[in-house]
Amino acid sequence: MGAELKGKRVAFLATDGVEQVELTEPWHAVKQAGGTPELVSLEQGEIQGFDHFDKAEKLPVDTVVAAADPADYDALVLPGGVINPDILRTNEGAMAFVAAFFEQGKPVGAICHGPWSLVETGVVKGRTVTSWPSLRTDIENAGGTWKDEELVIDRGLFTSRRPADLPAFCRKLVEEVAEGRHAEQREAAKAAR
Repeated sequence: MGAELKGKRVAFLATDGVEQVELTEPWHAVKQAGGTPELVSLEQGEIQGFDHFDKAEKLPVDTVVAAADPADYDALVLPGGVINPDILRTNEGAMAFVAAFFEQGKPVGAICHGPWSLVETGVVKGRTVTSWPSLRTDIENAGGTWKDEELVIDRGLFTSRRPADLPAFCRKLVEEVAEGRHAEQREAAKAAR
């Protein structure tokens, strides 16, 4: 087990309908690098994972978004699945949680349909992202530029299209959190105030 992320906490925001592999693969990458992943959701208990259109495992929630403080985390992961982000983007508290990571200059990774939360919060405006192809119009209508690439990186935001892109997505997640550049930028901004 590596130690690149020792002492680092990564929030995974998800609810029922999450594409399970898009949560579990990055989760394991964080753990293998010595970090602490935490599942943040809308309600306590468990959420229902999916393998495309089929129910997969139930996943235990660590904390509810209403009680979660973005300041306690070093990064945010937004896994996809069609149902999961569609529910999340209608929850004001969940969208405030997502927006706070951008306000605090922290790394955010979104995969597949996960960028719907980015569209909802308005953070895609002026950014280049990728997603599942059906989100292209939503992203462009929100002022973003969409690219059909395995991994797109734009100022601390990294996005991927689908489960097949997970190896690149997971490598970038560990790299972004381990780098600590975003934490240094936040501290410098605080000191300048």
